Amino acid sequence: MLGKLARQHDPNVLVGFDTADDAGVYQLTPELALVQTVDFFTPIVDDPYIFGQIAATNALSDVYAMGGKPLSALTLVCFPDLGDVRILEEMLAGGLSKMVEANCTVIGGHSIRDDEMKLGYSVTGTVHPKKVLANSGAKAGDRLIFTKAIGTGVISTAIKRGKAQLAWIRDAVRSMTTLNKAAAEVVTSCFEVHGMTDVTGFGVIGHAREMARGSGVSLRILASRVRLLEGALECVRSGHVPGGLNANRKFAEDCVEYANDVPQEVRTLLYDPQTAGGLLIAVAESDSARLLAQLHDASVDAAEIGEVVEKQKPLIAVTA
Repeated sequence: MLGKLARQHDPNVLVGFDTADDAGVYQLTPELALVQTVDFFTPIVDDPYIFGQIAATNALSDVYAMGGKPLSALTLVCFPDLGDVRILEEMLAGGLSKMVEANCTVIGGHSIRDDEMKLGYSVTGTVHPKKVLANSGAKAGDRLIFTKAIGTGVISTAIKRGKAQLAWIRDAVRSMTTLNKAAAEVVTSCFEVHGMTDVTGFGVIGHAREMARGSGVSLRILASRVRLLEGALECVRSGHVPGGLNANRKFAEDCVEYANDVPQEVRTLLYDPQTAGGLLIAVAESDSARLLAQLHDASVDAAEIGEVVEKQKPLIAVTA
């Protein structure tokens, strides 16, 4: 639908919606650009405070993924007219706790009455115009490093169906409430990073596809190195598959080729829509080991999951 809209021509727009990137970037001066994003969704856990934390973590992630620093946020709330306001208070308090952790100031917001609860944030950050990490900068020879494990989509579906084990919920919540702040600070310090994106609603393959297409390259992914949250495989085997996963697979799988020994459950999870997912980083081979080591030193779960190659078919090859 966005492709049908009239194009605006503004030379200060460094990153717009045409590349399906994580956030927009608008240049103010030769030394300063704004990073802007917005995200909100319905509850995916039962605890309102944790839901607020997840909503804030998810919204902040887009700024980190562009190499930016969050500065301020506006709250977006939809809440039932006769809803218990104590739930709303807990949601807002949870979100605020993560904004405080990110040193991002909540300066206002907007609320409406809605039968279905929704919460999110519009976040504004800053970045140097020459240090923007778009999803379209990956180069052949780069190594792919990915932070966090995947599986929040299928585990959230199991939660909604009352089938999730406590250990699964605990693991997923820990992931969804962990800011990408520490990872982004390491990435933007002193490494030759060419591109970055956070893996959220389109899953690993969907966001990898955007990186590959935007950069004019192909990607090779080692499935065994993509870490899975506890319970993710069990959720797939039990049929706790969200509609978004199936939509992602239908949209993107035509550009993917699997090795025969990649398990079907793992293939499925590569399309799992993540909430507050990890960062997918394209870094020069010469810096990959050092970057991975410093991420680990900063207590960031990270793994090298593949490489960038010259553009060829398939666009994405997945091996065991």
